[in-house]
Amino acid sequence: MVKDGMPPLPLLVFVVGTGSLGAEIAAVRLLAPYFGASTVVWANTIGVVLVSLSVGYWLGGRWADRHPHMRGLCLLALGAAVLLALVPFAADPLLDLAVAALDSIAAGAFFGSLAAVLVLVAVPILLLGAVSPWAVRLGVERVEDAGRVAGRLYALSTAGSLFGTLASALVLIPLVGTRRTFLVFALAIALIAVVGLRPVRRYALAPAAIAVLMALPVGTLKAATEGSGSRVIYETDTQSQYARVVARPDGSRALELNEGQAQHSIYEPDGVLTGDVWDGHLVLPFLARERPPARVAILGNAAGTTSRAYEKFFPRTRVDGVEIDPELSEIGRRFFDMSNPRLRIYDEDARPFLRRIDARYDVISVDAYRQPYIPFYLTTSEFFETAREKLGPGGVVIVNAGHPEGQDELERVLSASMGEVFPHVVRDPIEPTNTLLVASETPLSRERLRRVSARGLPKGLEQTGLGAAARVDGPLLGGEAYSDDRAPVEWLIDKSIVNYAAGGD
Repeated sequence: MVKDGMPPLPLLVFVVGTGSLGAEIAAVRLLAPYFGASTVVWANTIGVVLVSLSVGYWLGGRWADRHPHMRGLCLLALGAAVLLALVPFAADPLLDLAVAALDSIAAGAFFGSLAAVLVLVAVPILLLGAVSPWAVRLGVERVEDAGRVAGRLYALSTAGSLFGTLASALVLIPLVGTRRTFLVFALAIALIAVVGLRPVRRYALAPAAIAVLMALPVGTLKAATEGSGSRVIYETDTQSQYARVVARPDGSRALELNEGQAQHSIYEPDGVLTGDVWDGHLVLPFLARERPPARVAILGNAAGTTSRAYEKFFPRTRVDGVEIDPELSEIGRRFFDMSNPRLRIYDEDARPFLRRIDARYDVISVDAYRQPYIPFYLTTSEFFETAREKLGPGGVVIVNAGHPEGQDELERVLSASMGEVFPHVVRDPIEPTNTLLVASETPLSRERLRRVSARGLPKGLEQTGLGAAARVDGPLLGGEAYSDDRAPVEWLIDKSIVNYAAGGD
C-alpha cells in the first residue's frame, strides 16, 4: 500500500476525513453572520455535506477503476484542498450578494443558507468523499483482503471525521478563527497529497500558497450599512455566534449578531430610553402591579440595554441577567455601559436557569432571539409553566415576539401557549416587527397602567407608560399551543417570511 515517494494511504484517508467534517463545522460558522445558526441552517449544511459525500463515494469508485494509480488520487486530494482553501475568500462577496438579493424578497434563512452551502462547499466535499473508495481500490492487492482493507480505511476516515469535528469546534475556530480553520484543513490535505506527485517542487506551490493565505490579516466580516455613516468598531466570533458593535454618527451604538438584520442591544449616550422594544419591558409590569418590581429576570440580556434602564428608573430593583453567550456580557461592559450595581449576570441557557434558580420574580422578560428564530423551548406551555412557578404575587411574564411586518403566526402561537398556563394574556404591538406579550395570574389592566404612568412612574418614563396603555389590547386568537414534544418554530417563521415575500396575509 505504500511505495517510496508515496503518501501512506491510511494517513491520506485520515487527513481527508478531518477536512470533510471539519469543513462542515466551519461552514456553519461561516454562514452564521449572514443567516444565523438555527437548526434550519444546520440541517441544510448537514444535508448538503451528506449528499456531496455520497456522490463523491460513487464518483470515486468510478474514477478509481479508470485511473487505478496513486498520482490520480493525489491530484484529486490536492484539487479538493485548493477548493477548500478558496471557500472563505469566496464566501464574503458571495454571501453579501446572496443576502442583498434575498433581503429584497425576504426569502429567509432556509433558502439563503441552502444556496450558499451548495455553492461554497458542495464541490470540495464531493472531491474529498471520492478519496476513500479510490484509496480502497489502490489498497486492495488481493481479493481475499478486500473486506479488511475497506474496513480499515473507512474506519480511519470516520476517525478522521470525528477528529476534524472536535478540532474545529473546540480548538481551531476559537483559536485561529473560521477562515483559517478552512485553511488549516486544506494545508494538511495538500501537504500529504503533494508527496505522491512529481515533480514535487511544482506541486508544492499549492500548499505554499495556502500557507501564505493563512498569514493574511482577517478583515471585517461584514461592513456597516453602506451610506449610513455607521462603522464597525468591534467584531468577534464568540463560541456560539458572530457579534459586532456598530457606532452611528449620533454617538449611539448597536449590537448586531449573526446576519445583522436585527439589533440586540442599543446604547444611547444621552439617556437609557431607546424608543424601541426595550422600553416596553419597563412599563408593562404595571398592568398588574402598582409598585416597582423588586426582582426581575431578563432571559436574553445581551449587552444590557434593559438592565441599564432599570438602573436609572428603578435603582433598587435587583436584575438577574441571563445570557448564554458570556462574550456578549463583556461587550456590554465595554461598549454599552452595562454597569448596574444591582445586576447579576448568569452565563447560562435561559430555560435551565429558570428551572434551577431558587427565586421569585416580579417580572420575567424573555428576549432570547437568535434572529429570526426564538429557541423552540422558550415557546412551549411547559416553559411558561416553569415561568409561572417562579413568579411572585402580581408577577408578569413579558415575551418579545419578533416577526416580519404584517405576519402574526408566531404571536398567535405564543399567545396560545401562554394562555394554556396563565388566565390573563394581553399584547402591546410596540413596533411593526415586534409585539410584546404579557401574561399573569393577576388581571392585567390598562387603566392601572395609565393611572400609574400619570402619577407613579419616575420622571421621563411617564409618556412611555401612557403610550403602552393606549396600545394594549387582547391577545390574537387562533394559534396552536406548542409543547416540548412539538414546537416547529423554524418552520413557522420561515413560512411567515415566505408569506411576507409573496405579499400574503
